[in-house]
Amino acid sequence: MRIGILGLGRIGAFHAETLSRLDVVESLVVADPFAGAVTAAVERFGAEAADSPEALLAAGVDGVVIAAATDAHPGLILAAVRAGVPVFCEKPVARTMKEGAEVLDAVADSGVEIQIGYNRRFDAGFVAARAAVLNGELGPLHTVRSTTLDPAPPPAAYVAASGGIFRDCSVHDFDIIRWVTGREVTEVYATGSNRGAAYIAEAGDADTTAAILTLDDATLAVVSNSRHNARGYDVRMELHGFRDSIAVGLEDKLPLRSVEPGVTFPAGTPHDFFMDRFTEAYRAELSAFTDVVAGRLTSPCTVADALEAGWIAEACTLSLREHRTVTIEEVRGA
Repeated sequence: MRIGILGLGRIGAFHAETLSRLDVVESLVVADPFAGAVTAAVERFGAEAADSPEALLAAGVDGVVIAAATDAHPGLILAAVRAGVPVFCEKPVARTMKEGAEVLDAVADSGVEIQIGYNRRFDAGFVAARAAVLNGELGPLHTVRSTTLDPAPPPAAYVAASGGIFRDCSVHDFDIIRWVTGREVTEVYATGSNRGAAYIAEAGDADTTAAILTLDDATLAVVSNSRHNARGYDVRMELHGFRDSIAVGLEDKLPLRSVEPGVTFPAGTPHDFFMDRFTEAYRAELSAFTDVVAGRLTSPCTVADALEAGWIAEACTLSLREHRTVTIEEVRGA
């Protein structure tokens, strides 16, 4: 098949490399406002260059991967849908929930498959956790703990435009909690603090947060996030049921040091970057997208799925600002 890639920054270039290695992908067509990125992709992957998104979509592509800046996502998604081309788009669907909801309305009856890039759904540990929940191994759940800790904060310009830590970082925890448990979040309480880079507080954001999510079956989910984790990039999940408890991320590259006498776990070099932790998951989600393009699979993460995680982020943002419990229905109806 022939796949187009719109946006060749860090993640777009990684996607180009991944797609170039898949047997089912015969050719790539690429476009990016930065000519140097296009030249590099042409030279490295044998890709064809397109001078605009419109030219790319008219170049006979079977599917398109959108890895452009967030503000471009809605327009590019809609352009691909109008062209009848299946879409893979990195999260978020749009910068605001209003724009995201407009995209959902616009594509609802299009018949064109759209997959949003929440890569944790393709990580082997999270896949196994979901299976354990769905097949009843754990019994009814009572507690879920989900953690994302970055080794260092992003640049000030990124923070200022990110929409805040809940929308930018925690949203991955929110999506994977929904996916693994199969439940919906009904209300949240969130808090946060700033003890690190001053520019994060100056942007009106927090660098460390905690949120308690109540799921629709009364399971409690505790989400912990920080921009400061000197030991590395730490992503984990615990699921505690009335029959058993399991964890995702307890492996030798876990960036945590035990002080128990005689304990050598974890023994590996800690994860220090999200691309390191989720390389295989990124590759698996793009392989799944080729199945979507071929008609063998429906979207494993729809626009509606992505918006549900977004509503949780909105509720947590409001909860932090107003120091109170917020229901999902409150922000959805705002």
